[in-house]
Amino acid sequence: MTAPDVGLRDLRWTDIDDVVALEAELFPDDAWTAASLWAELAARPRRSYVVQVDAAGELVGYAGVDLGGEVADVMTMAVSPRAQGRGLGRQLLSELVGRAVADHAAYLMLEVRADNEPARKLYESEGFETLTVRRRYYQPGDVDAHVMRLRLSEVMR
Repeated sequence: MTAPDVGLRDLRWTDIDDVVALEAELFPDDAWTAASLWAELAARPRRSYVVQVDAAGELVGYAGVDLGGEVADVMTMAVSPRAQGRGLGRQLLSELVGRAVADHAAYLMLEVRADNEPARKLYESEGFETLTVRRRYYQPGDVDAHVMRLRLSEVMR
């Protein structure tokens, strides 16, 4: 169940520093930079990003989706370590699925690290299936990526 003290809203340019800090904490080897996030914001409306903010106004999660037609792609999704285990990842994923459905996509795709078992379990529990594995995709570290797909027609039933 989602924590009642966390709100969801569109990413704003004023959130970029907080997202960059969380990226560095969670993904030290391949964190997104402020410049890459600015570019993502400039790509609207095709790119759509949301953030989760707690009651104190602290950013605790974020996610983004590329709405490119029949196939939408999860660009990123992360929850602060201090806020994990509260259903926030599921809330973010649900929002991305909703945005892809509203954009009339047929599929939602994503890549997830093979060593990120909590994320893989979340995606599987929401109906994503593994299509293939990209060997040694994440560098450094030679970590495989699971390429996963959700058929949005099954979500809309």
